[in-house]
Amino acid sequence: MHPAVAPALQTLGRLALAGILEQTCPLCHSRADAMTAPCSLCLTCRHRLQLPLEGLQGLHPLPWWSAGFYADGLRSLLLQLRRRPRADTLDALIGALRPPDPIRLQGALLVPIPSWKRQANPLPDLLCERLRRRLGLRRADLLQHRHPVLGQHHLNRRMRLANLENAFQCRRPPLPGQARRRPLLIVDDILTTGATACSAARALEAAGWQVAGMLCLARTPASGNRP
Repeated sequence: MHPAVAPALQTLGRLALAGILEQTCPLCHSRADAMTAPCSLCLTCRHRLQLPLEGLQGLHPLPWWSAGFYADGLRSLLLQLRRRPRADTLDALIGALRPPDPIRLQGALLVPIPSWKRQANPLPDLLCERLRRRLGLRRADLLQHRHPVLGQHHLNRRMRLANLENAFQCRRPPLPGQARRRPLLIVDDILTTGATACSAARALEAAGWQVAGMLCLARTPASGNRP
């Protein structure tokens, strides 16, 4: 080896190691702790977005797991991501989400909620793809629209439930024994009243599948339960 090559390789090695150890936050781009996983958020951004260290989870209206509450900083960030999706930021939010335990995840299929709008919200589809890579699960596009629905932004919970009644249909039933081996996890960016998720779950279960719950980035807090 040429005498000048060894120092150059050592320098490249040090730079590569520094790049690995000196992770930066995908939001504020500040230097993160050396032990922080790649694409994870720094503690300052976690605090600003009010993300619990163990994520959020609940059982109503179906089992769900979320990174945090859809309020304040996280709400603003998700609205930005709808306009300009960023895979590294989604990966960081997924890192703040605590999914079901590995035993419940085993063999599960990820089912994204299809968009109703012509100019589709890109987050459910992209979130499903990033979750597939992160969790090592398969994706199954089993849902399709049965009929058009109204925009839900200004509807209350009762109106949303009525609006989404029988709104989805399942593309195919499970193969014999598949439902038991392949529970489904519905994927959407936000869980609000649960009208969309419950309508999707009913369509899937009517076709013979078993729905284990829902993965989302944010859960709209109940009245009086804001972070």
